[in-house]
Amino acid sequence: MIDLNADLGEGFGRWTLTDDEALLSVVTSANVACGFHAGDPVTMRRVCELAAERGVRIGAQVSYRDLAGFGRRAMDVPPDELAAEVAYQIGALEVFARAAGSRVAYVKPHGALYNRTVDDAEQAAAVVAGVRMAGGDLPVLGLPGSELLAEAESAQLVPIPEAFADRAYTVHGTLVSRREPGAVIHDPDEVVARSVAMATGGGVTALTGERIPVEARSLCLHGDTPGAAELAGRVRAQLLRAGVKLEAFA
Repeated sequence: MIDLNADLGEGFGRWTLTDDEALLSVVTSANVACGFHAGDPVTMRRVCELAAERGVRIGAQVSYRDLAGFGRRAMDVPPDELAAEVAYQIGALEVFARAAGSRVAYVKPHGALYNRTVDDAEQAAAVVAGVRMAGGDLPVLGLPGSELLAEAESAQLVPIPEAFADRAYTVHGTLVSRREPGAVIHDPDEVVARSVAMATGGGVTALTGERIPVEARSLCLHGDTPGAAELAGRVRAQLLRAGVKLEAFA
């Protein structure tokens, strides 16, 4: 059994990036941009309505305040400030989720914040504090073995380990930096094969050639790559053929 998640609502004003409607026909969970790296009120509302109509779980994709850099630039934000900004983003999305007849069901950091919370316990704790500040015990998606999931568990939040179908891994089980060659897998056949392997306990081959285990309850399919919706559909179809049940995490 595995959950399929994708980053959605990553536009701003007249600029659009993700094919939200097509991806919402494939995924079981939607990581909705909350305005700090992408997204705006109209987009957030529209994605929440579409997700609610299709029974897709809504998650808050929180980020450093970095619209110009799409949330992918390293930033040093004081923990109390970061916690408040995480809570702010969750609260903003919750308004639109509830208006659509749903709710925010989990939290996932984006980009530089996601990568920072793999090893930085202080920033990870700030994200978890922001989740708590928003008034809930929401599950938190993160990389297996990360400080983020450890902090979530310590705060009695449910940690959800996830894997990435189209990102290269290091031998230590972390993601290869996007600044490095080969960090993103572009071959659709390889992405599909990796997805099935990860979902069925086969692990993944690191960029340096070693086979490493991958523990995942959710599989991320990036929505900002060319042909993302078609590729996501292929992944879903092959997972079902392999006997994998697609279901949002509890």
